[in-house]
Amino acid sequence: MKITVVGAGYVGLANAVLLSRHHEVTVLDVDATRVDLINRGGIPFDDADMRAFLDARHGRLRATLDSDMAYREASFIIIATPTNYDARTNAFDTSSIEAVHAQARGINTQATVVIKSTVPVGYTRRLQQRQNDDNLLFSPEFLREGRALHDNLHPSRIIVGAHTEPARLFARLMLQGAERRDVPVLHTDATEAEAIKLFANTYLAMRVAYFNELDTYAATHGLDTRQIIQGVGLDPRIGTHYNNPSFGYGGYCLPKDTRQLLANYRDVPQNLIQAIVDANTTRKDFIAEEILRRRPRVVGIHRLTMKSGSDNFRASSIQGVMKRLKARGIEVIVHEPTLVEDHFFNSEVVNDLPAFKQRADLIVANRHGAELADVSHKVYSKDLFGSD
Repeated sequence: MKITVVGAGYVGLANAVLLSRHHEVTVLDVDATRVDLINRGGIPFDDADMRAFLDARHGRLRATLDSDMAYREASFIIIATPTNYDARTNAFDTSSIEAVHAQARGINTQATVVIKSTVPVGYTRRLQQRQNDDNLLFSPEFLREGRALHDNLHPSRIIVGAHTEPARLFARLMLQGAERRDVPVLHTDATEAEAIKLFANTYLAMRVAYFNELDTYAATHGLDTRQIIQGVGLDPRIGTHYNNPSFGYGGYCLPKDTRQLLANYRDVPQNLIQAIVDANTTRKDFIAEEILRRRPRVVGIHRLTMKSGSDNFRASSIQGVMKRLKARGIEVIVHEPTLVEDHFFNSEVVNDLPAFKQRADLIVANRHGAELADVSHKVYSKDLFGSD
């Protein structure tokens, strides 16, 4: 079967690689450098499993800039383009989805189009009606950056927002590519599938915010955060996972998805969803004030990324902390090996690690790695358990 995936980001490539294990997959992207990199067996981000898979050439995958070639013979067209949150409209920017859908349908009217990009609740049904396209469905992704292929090979669930035969076939294709054999498969209506994605990510944001506010209380009153979290987590209904304090939730998806869900609540009574959104701002305020109380002259930011094994720092919470420190006149330098520029938002990038350690009075690290062991007396971190 011929399958086209539009968008060579985390979501697009993770799906393309998975499906290429058994099918011929074409990745369509607008970036010539990225297309060339993929065709040479590389990837444009950090994901060890995906890199190893492409190095070994286990599948039938190619990338292209040619939309006509990509769409014409495809049985499935998967849209995995960015839907960034637009604060002006208070909603995701879905223009890339609509542009891809229109272009694809202009070339291929028979393929099943699958939206993998995250969208507002109710979006797919509105697009189906507006374009008179019943062969369009939504299937949410649940991937971690840096572990995207792993999470597709070992999915927690496969959800497809349609009850049609093409929807059932798409679920079988995803299951066929997975290594886990007992994957729960759920078919829902399109709008319910969209809601599952946003509510799942908002719950994760709520859990991050909860343990962060627990830490804020403990730090304010001189209590041991670790002891409290360990005791709380022993309740099996709560568990000892996803409980490591941080500077806030970030990493692109959670901030935008919580705001989109809040926007979907426009005419619905709520308190909790607004509180989850607001909690992230409050946490960054608290972190910045704790740092300022130490009276540093030069603050070093060790890594902008939110998660280990990832090179993505879009919407990372540490950037919000940086802005607060700089607004108070503190000099901020950055150590981020993925940056090739010598400045990041007017902060000097110092990727010579020994020089970075020497220059910073205080080193701020969302996750405290072994590379900072020799300057642990300088490090400010909320990392208790060494996990994301």
